[in-house]
Amino acid sequence: MRLGCAIAALLFLAPGAAAQSVEWSGDLSLQGRWFPESPAFADQGAGGGGLVIEPALYWDVAERVSFTFTPFYRYDSADSRRSHADVREAYLLAYGEWGENFWELRLGVDQVFWGVAELHNLVDIVNQFDLIEHPREEAKLGQPMAHVTLSGDWGIAELLALPLHRKRTFAGLSGRLRPGAFIEDRALYESGAEERHVDVAARYSNTLGFLDLGVSAFRGASREPSFLPSANPPEGPARGEISVTPYYEQIRQWGLDAQLTVGSWLYKLEAIHRAGARDLSGGEQDYRAFILGGEYTLYSVFGSALDVTLLAEWHHDGRGRLATNAWANDVFAAAHLAFNDAQSTEIAAGLLGDASRNVRVFSVDVKRRLSDHWSIRVEAIANLSADPEDITYGGRRDSFVELHFTYSF
Repeated sequence: MRLGCAIAALLFLAPGAAAQSVEWSGDLSLQGRWFPESPAFADQGAGGGGLVIEPALYWDVAERVSFTFTPFYRYDSADSRRSHADVREAYLLAYGEWGENFWELRLGVDQVFWGVAELHNLVDIVNQFDLIEHPREEAKLGQPMAHVTLSGDWGIAELLALPLHRKRTFAGLSGRLRPGAFIEDRALYESGAEERHVDVAARYSNTLGFLDLGVSAFRGASREPSFLPSANPPEGPARGEISVTPYYEQIRQWGLDAQLTVGSWLYKLEAIHRAGARDLSGGEQDYRAFILGGEYTLYSVFGSALDVTLLAEWHHDGRGRLATNAWANDVFAAAHLAFNDAQSTEIAAGLLGDASRNVRVFSVDVKRRLSDHWSIRVEAIANLSADPEDITYGGRRDSFVELHFTYSF
């Protein structure tokens, strides 16, 4: 409530607050998923369809002041939890000069991205993932924040105050892509303030010749939950299946991200040190994790308009088999083809393998514009092998093909 009042005051009390322009844009998408394998749980079906709408409003409020509003809504026929709404963005942006430096203030709900890796980003800790949108953490929930940025020849400094923690979203009883244990929709917190604990984050970044460098820090409720057995679950599967409740610890994280450009090569690094988090044994363990990657682009292959990008990454978590995520010791290799044609055709294919377990996943993603407003996307993820000891084993039968028809306005 206080944050909303502050935004309203800034909107209407800003000098020259008469609107200069209002712009609408957005996407309306018809989507469907098909799972060719029989489900792992009795409540699940072979697929489902849905509708996604994500409009965006940009309001030029006054000189150097603007407002952005991006709501989101999904309807899903198969999983009631996947039918959900969110505010991805609703923030006031003000900016100006301070001596030889530039300042910027974003106040409201926003999304922030930190990192350089392709598949997963260790340092990207500000927003919570909307995991029911995509199993590979492609979508984020909007995060209430006050975000101050100061920039100059010396680099960019960011400071964020985050007054409300967002719970991670998980599939429901009838939803596919479930882990082995059913995850309750409620949450527990280490902090007595629960989700209202004010988290803080900061980052410094700069470009030094061919090197892009970022150093970050975070203190507050973890975005990645551990899980506790549910003694008296308010909801849950029948037939004795295990039910767990997400638990969000208070953590401290220091992060480093770097990207070195050498000709057509990109060399990438993300590394974190995290304190205060639990591992799969239930004990608290400080740990380190890193991502090492390389990317090479071949431009105008054989004299054509085709560009081909090849990349490889190694994801390592110091907790090993006690890691609470799927990136304990994984190798990812992929190729991306950009046809640079009038239809903006792109094809990406990748293979993810766990170096410690018998887990192999193949994916392919095809995107193409059909007209000025319509586009199509076809994505397939195939679980080639699975290990019963892996925390995602419940999704072993959840290979799928997904089709999107999107109207952009």
